[in-house]
Amino acid sequence: MADEISVLIVDDSALMRNLIGRMVEETPGLMIADKAMNGIFALQKIPRVNPDIICLDLEMPEMNGIEFLKERKKHGIEIPVVILSSIAAKGAEITMEALSLGASDFVQKPSGSISGDIHTVRDTLIPMLLGYGGQYRKLHGKKLLSPQEAAARQQPLSTPAADTHKTTELLATILGTAPPVTPAKVPVQIRKPADTQIIAIGISTGGPDALRVVFSKLDADLKVPIVVVQHMPAGFTGEFAKSLDRVCPLDVKEAEEGDPIIPGRILVAQGNKHLEVERRGAAVAAHLSDAPQVSGHRPSADVLFASVALVYQNHALGVIMTGMGRDGAQQLGTIFKEGGMTLGQDEASAVVYGMPRVAYELGHVQEQVSLNKMANRICAIAKTHR
Repeated sequence: MADEISVLIVDDSALMRNLIGRMVEETPGLMIADKAMNGIFALQKIPRVNPDIICLDLEMPEMNGIEFLKERKKHGIEIPVVILSSIAAKGAEITMEALSLGASDFVQKPSGSISGDIHTVRDTLIPMLLGYGGQYRKLHGKKLLSPQEAAARQQPLSTPAADTHKTTELLATILGTAPPVTPAKVPVQIRKPADTQIIAIGISTGGPDALRVVFSKLDADLKVPIVVVQHMPAGFTGEFAKSLDRVCPLDVKEAEEGDPIIPGRILVAQGNKHLEVERRGAAVAAHLSDAPQVSGHRPSADVLFASVALVYQNHALGVIMTGMGRDGAQQLGTIFKEGGMTLGQDEASAVVYGMPRVAYELGHVQEQVSLNKMANRICAIAKTHR
């Protein structure tokens, strides 16, 4: 089973190691590389088991998650890390420190450091392990199981058939072998594109890393406001915005009700709040909403894109990036139909080529761009006079 994505599970609780291990074993395309009770043992095991992805707790004795990440960096270990940890009083700040030290993403344990209901985060954790682990294998020239091979290796009684089907679909998305959602048909634009007055970004799994790359490369003289939906739990987006602000030449902040949409500033949607833009007299401001989930999310990129298309019409640039599912794909088309410009992250650089793939196959993406070139392309479009 050498073609499966191997996971090193690092947690000081034997119960947690077993419960997480069970989720891994029941997932087509994943296997357990090994388990470790703290960072010291993890560092010792990495050269021997050579995992594709590390699932890491933060609160552990002797060497905690933050200390492990520092050692990982010192030793030049490139294996991606997904944080799976409980939330303490400073949880958000510690989690953002972990991301700044090279962790790729994070999942919040639902009920403390020992969570008997850890299975409730399966639908969030498994796509991350498959996505980051699969990308690591591809970058290092390792073979990946096809969805058909993964399904064939699935133990028939261990997981409900519906879950097995869902996971093999996910694996197909990550491998880029999923069938087309619908034949591509480019919508008819109502008007021609005009000067860019706003940039809207929708992003999910793989987003923390991707946004850090893009925002660090933006031009300091970019005079167009940016609004962002990153799927992230409530309580984290404030610290996340601060972490992005430290690497970005523009100002980055968590969106608050009534924040003016002004040039040179980036607003990041709050966790569990929809973000919209709305015209208020001569100005445009941010509006936060507790309305029901859209496309399975709150905040939803579809909600943001729809409001941007309504207010800015052909003066908008919509960008859809790495993420599982289809949030943002439909309403990116509304931006395009109104005469706006649209970009999608390409398959090769996306951790999960889900959201951008659906948008592309709907005909809603004018141009696919790699992650490393995304900032330059955004700035070039925003600065072009039309």
